[in-house]
Amino acid sequence: MSQPADCDDSTPLLREDADSYDDYQDEDYKPRWRSIRVMYFTMFLSSVGFTIIITSLWPYLQKVDGSTTASFLGWVVAAYSLGQMLASPLFGLWSNHRPRREPLVCSILINLFANIYYAYAYLPPSHNKLHVLVSRVLVGFGAGNVAVVRSYVAGATSLKERTSAMANMSACQALGFILGPALQAGLSFLGEGGVTVQILSLQINMYTAPALLAAAFGLVNVLLVLVLLREHRVDDRGRQIRAINYPSEDGDELSEESEESLDQLAVVTSNVLFFIVMFTFAVFETIATPLSMDMFSWTGREAVLYNGIIICGIGIQSIPVFVAVKLASRRVGDRPVLLAGLAVIFCGFFILLPWGNQYPQIQWADVTNSTLGRVSAASNSSVEPVGCPYQQTWCQYTPVIHLAQYISSDVLIGVGYPACNVMSYTLYSKILGPRPQGVYMGWLTASGSGARTLGPVFVSHVYTLLGPRWAFSLICVLVLGAGILLGSVYHRLIPFSVHNAQTPRNN
Repeated sequence: MSQPADCDDSTPLLREDADSYDDYQDEDYKPRWRSIRVMYFTMFLSSVGFTIIITSLWPYLQKVDGSTTASFLGWVVAAYSLGQMLASPLFGLWSNHRPRREPLVCSILINLFANIYYAYAYLPPSHNKLHVLVSRVLVGFGAGNVAVVRSYVAGATSLKERTSAMANMSACQALGFILGPALQAGLSFLGEGGVTVQILSLQINMYTAPALLAAAFGLVNVLLVLVLLREHRVDDRGRQIRAINYPSEDGDELSEESEESLDQLAVVTSNVLFFIVMFTFAVFETIATPLSMDMFSWTGREAVLYNGIIICGIGIQSIPVFVAVKLASRRVGDRPVLLAGLAVIFCGFFILLPWGNQYPQIQWADVTNSTLGRVSAASNSSVEPVGCPYQQTWCQYTPVIHLAQYISSDVLIGVGYPACNVMSYTLYSKILGPRPQGVYMGWLTASGSGARTLGPVFVSHVYTLLGPRWAFSLICVLVLGAGILLGSVYHRLIPFSVHNAQTPRNN
């Protein structure tokens, strides 16, 4: 049989690949990709639902509960990842034994009602900040469906389609990451007062409207899943086969055989590598605002604005990175792209290390009317303190990090992270092979959520006590260790079918 023309390199980012001749002969091809696109949209809405309230979370907490502290904000931010970490394996296990539509609808409805709960957090007479905390845990719990989404796409694509499909899904996630803050900004015209719907005892303002919009998105998502999603599963060549997340004798035999031949070392290594990738990005997200305020003497308002622009730029930059990842993986394979992504992340954090003899401006205590250079806080309390707080003793002996270093680091990490993210999921799904991947994807998602929970705690303590030199040096060591780990098991991170062909069978 003649080979199809190699036209993959010109495939647009959000269009399905046409690698397999068998796919074109498959009458289920269009319904299969229609269902996959529903999963893309689910990932997109999940990302929007998270970022749409993130910039207004702190002022909303202060509005509903005046006793809220900055440290409590950290717990509220971490609550989302904690909820997702707990839910991912559970929804993954559910999807292994029942139609994926069930855990998807359930998780989206949890997310929907959790956003409504968030919008009503101002209503109870006391403990309002705890209601916000619980609502964010529930929103994260609903977001545990990411494991189901990725396992569905992994099982519904051939090996040749897999990298492209995972890149498309990550691109949708990145688009949601960009659009969420933009929607929040668009709703800011409502102001703090907004409007009140008396019959529902609901205030719709710049803080609650984003959560209500996320709930509306959830309703649309539920309808799409119920109407369009169908169960599809293909083999490595893209041929339609029986879905094995239903009870059946054949399915049980296949799962049992697959478990015996699964390379557990490759599975564990993939989880460790993904944890490190997510940990480093969580550190990068967390440290951006305090680092820029300490090093560049930005006010809080300036730090939020400028870092918001930078993060938005990184999100836009990730789109061409996903295209490049698709093309590069076809030419050199998945593992070299993952290794290259780790190298770029290492360079990004290495650039952030302080060098030279210039030191940051110190933010002295507001106790005198004297000024030292540009005193960050004068006797006029209306002037916001700027500079590196004198309580952080390292400010007095650690060289300043220049804006050029910071921007260069942002660009590099914005290239390395999406490449590693896509390749981690792609390699992992290929290693797992023809089995229900819900539980395994749940553990991978949980490891990422754990990293996003621990990363902020780690960097906030190390940075505050020891400064950026220690914080970023430790991250460089961690990423270097990830590269060494990847190199040591490089030959084991291969698709299940290839591993099976290389492994002698005992008979």
